[in-house]
Amino acid sequence: MERFNETQVLEIKAAISAAAAALSAWLGWFGWLAVIYLACMVVDYITGSAAAGKSGVWSSAAAREGIWHKAGSIVAVAASLLTDILIGLVVNHLPAVSLPFQYTVLFCPVVIVWYILTELGSIVENAGAMGAPIPAFLQKLILVCKNSVDAAGNRLTDDEKEERK
Repeated sequence: MERFNETQVLEIKAAISAAAAALSAWLGWFGWLAVIYLACMVVDYITGSAAAGKSGVWSSAAAREGIWHKAGSIVAVAASLLTDILIGLVVNHLPAVSLPFQYTVLFCPVVIVWYILTELGSIVENAGAMGAPIPAFLQKLILVCKNSVDAAGNRLTDDEKEERK
């Protein structure tokens, strides 16, 4: 087997760094949320299947149900993105509605973060079901973060209710 020399290793590292930089420039922070969300869904499905296999209760019906659940969450994220697009079109193009900033996205990132935290909680549960010791602080941290996202989303919608009164 041929080994890489030092120059080749540096060239490979530079190519990987350039690809990561290009991907970051193309996706931006919002795109990375989507990538993390997708990765969490895949890891959750794999760890859920592994935990079910370990306990001897794996079934294709349950696996299909999990996939439908994930498909439903993707639809909810898409709906939140369409909501952001609609709000952006109204706010940025109607002269009667003005904000001191350019509206891009607001609801979709909150929804994606909520789903990411849900997936992370499930991954931790699956790891525990597979026999791994789970630090209590990790479970609490995920729950605190999820509750914070819930509170932020509720504040967004509750503030709107208050303004209408």
